[in-house]
Amino acid sequence: MPFFSAKVPSDFENLERLDKYIASLPNGMNRSKLKSGVTEILVNGKKCKLSQKVKAGDQIDIQWEDNIPDDIIPQDIPLEILYEDDNVTVVNKEQGMVTHPACGNWDGTLVNALLYHWQRESVHLIKEGTDSEILARRRPGIVHRLDKETSGIIITAKNRDSEEWLQNQFKDKSLQKEYILITTGRPPAFAGDIRTQIIRDPKNRHRFKAVADTDEGKYARTIYHCIACYGNYSLIRVRIKTGRTHQIRVHMKYLGCPILGDDVYNKPDSLFPKATLMLHSCKLKIRLPQQNNYTTFRTKTPKRFLEIEKKLKAKYPKTILSR
Repeated sequence: MPFFSAKVPSDFENLERLDKYIASLPNGMNRSKLKSGVTEILVNGKKCKLSQKVKAGDQIDIQWEDNIPDDIIPQDIPLEILYEDDNVTVVNKEQGMVTHPACGNWDGTLVNALLYHWQRESVHLIKEGTDSEILARRRPGIVHRLDKETSGIIITAKNRDSEEWLQNQFKDKSLQKEYILITTGRPPAFAGDIRTQIIRDPKNRHRFKAVADTDEGKYARTIYHCIACYGNYSLIRVRIKTGRTHQIRVHMKYLGCPILGDDVYNKPDSLFPKATLMLHSCKLKIRLPQQNNYTTFRTKTPKRFLEIEKKLKAKYPKTILSR
């Protein structure tokens, strides 16, 4: 679920309703959106209502359902389309793009770009005689997400039937998702199967942490194998069996080898001080709507990975962990 956080400035002189204050922020949301889908509101760590009065120094945390607003503006943003038919569009999302509009990111998202792309496609199809009412029912069916700084494959549905078809595969875990990543530090073994609970970090509500031997939080499972190590850096491929927020990032931190460029779960790196999050969704194996056979989508290795790998190979010998 999306999460919004703000702190009332120390020089704020008013005593104002929470909903009015949030609506007044440059990256806030209007009061009608606040009322639809909000699941938890905290002021200074305590649950409260939208009518709560806030004052200088108050810490506000809001969590809401992952619903897509109805008033999204189509935007002409370039997309790398890996595959498209009447039911789905498969995109290689670039790093830095938010999946869909939410508080603080109401435009410039993948959904804004898809709406424009489908709108342009619809004009072409209408000219070919496709029923305009069918095209009007198209909507961005986001069935899974990638973090803003995670690049890679996202499959989206063009209609409700396709959305339900895809959602069922995510729910029953009958599909396969793979990622590549570069970490600082080496995993404890060549390969492993990480099974933990994931909870929100009580010390920082923007972070999560993996915990074992407890029923608290949500179950998460990540399978990894280390492709190669270069010095204290590792190139790793993972498959996720669950889809928790920050799951791979949290599990790599749990292993003691956080992802390079992760400004939430890792520290700045001296060799690669400008590195961005080195996490990429490289493969998706899924059944397309009304098909029994699986289709596999793959992407090329991103340029940022190739650049860092080149520097690592020049500086360190390649080593393979023992099986």
